[in-house]
Amino acid sequence: MTQIPQNVVEPPAEEPGALARGVPGRPLSPLSIAWRNLRKHRLAMVALVVLIIMYLAMLCDGFVAPYPYNAWDRQQAYHPAWNLHVVDAEGRFHLRPFVYVSHYEFDPYRNRIWREDTSRAYPLKLLVRGQTGTMLFGLLKTGVHLYGVQAPARLYLLGADWQGRDILSRIIFGGRVSLTIGIVGTAIAMIIGMIVGGISGYVGGAGDTVLQRICELIMLIPGFYTLMILYNTLPASLTSMQVYFGVVVILAFISWASLARVIRGMVLSVKSSDFVMAARAGGSSPWRVVTRHVLPSTFSYAIVAASLQIPAYILGEAGLSVIGMGVQEPAPTWGNMLQQAKSVTEMTFHPWLLWPGVAIFLTVMAFNFLGDGLRDALDPRTVGLKKE
Repeated sequence: MTQIPQNVVEPPAEEPGALARGVPGRPLSPLSIAWRNLRKHRLAMVALVVLIIMYLAMLCDGFVAPYPYNAWDRQQAYHPAWNLHVVDAEGRFHLRPFVYVSHYEFDPYRNRIWREDTSRAYPLKLLVRGQTGTMLFGLLKTGVHLYGVQAPARLYLLGADWQGRDILSRIIFGGRVSLTIGIVGTAIAMIIGMIVGGISGYVGGAGDTVLQRICELIMLIPGFYTLMILYNTLPASLTSMQVYFGVVVILAFISWASLARVIRGMVLSVKSSDFVMAARAGGSSPWRVVTRHVLPSTFSYAIVAASLQIPAYILGEAGLSVIGMGVQEPAPTWGNMLQQAKSVTEMTFHPWLLWPGVAIFLTVMAFNFLGDGLRDALDPRTVGLKKE
């Protein structure tokens, strides 16, 4: 019989769940496994980076934007996009981009023809001091901007609107409403939907029947028309911030019912689980069982549903603002900025007015791609089963 040399150490047997280990001997948590799976979804990671950049720019809007959102110059109305140059009028190349002072003239057909004064160039500067703006939702004032040019020249990377206001700056400031309305509204709808759906599914009986009939009644009403009706009930004297919160509450009101229905079905399948029965046998109150044991089992679905619900709020606010029923001027949102691009004439002669629509498109697509990635990463049938 062959003997194993004593100086040879047999490798340890592979333990169950070894594929879910990040460090030998240390199993990964479910959150770490989900993050590992999410990183494999390239589109979701690109979308996550895009959203992080957008939200950071929104938080530091007064610093990132070259001008305050209400800084206007009627002499620069409808200035075309991208007035940066690297080659001057004499054909010389410059490493630092620059701009010229521009003015317009009218041709016989009353079209604007822009002329540039090439006698002096104004170089693009970083950390330039300009007009005082606000950041962090208006809590902090700053006169320093990330980039800009010296007056009287003006920098228009995405063009100007009918009042000569920089469209890029207004898009960045407009993110205060357009990027936060989805998160705030979804948070409200999630809280209501999870509580109502959790109680409905756990209690059952007459309470379940009443709550589900209420949900069905809300779901039967067309969402956009309900949004318009409820918006018209708001007083006309409200400020832009008050209108913003009113729109958030209205959007949350018309969207929580569908979530409550799904949560209720998930609770029905979870409430008979062993850990729930053990909690009930241990003397936990029904409220504690629902909030501490039942509802946490639905968090993976709630996270995915939230990421897919946020674009609906962004589009809902934009739709209201385009028809003049959202936040009003001069406060910018991506929706009310698109009001200027409703006519064919404006889109023909000033196509740069559609840039807020591009911002809406990128944000909606980013949330959709991120939601797809989260759905795959949090799927309990695949978490921990994929090899590196």
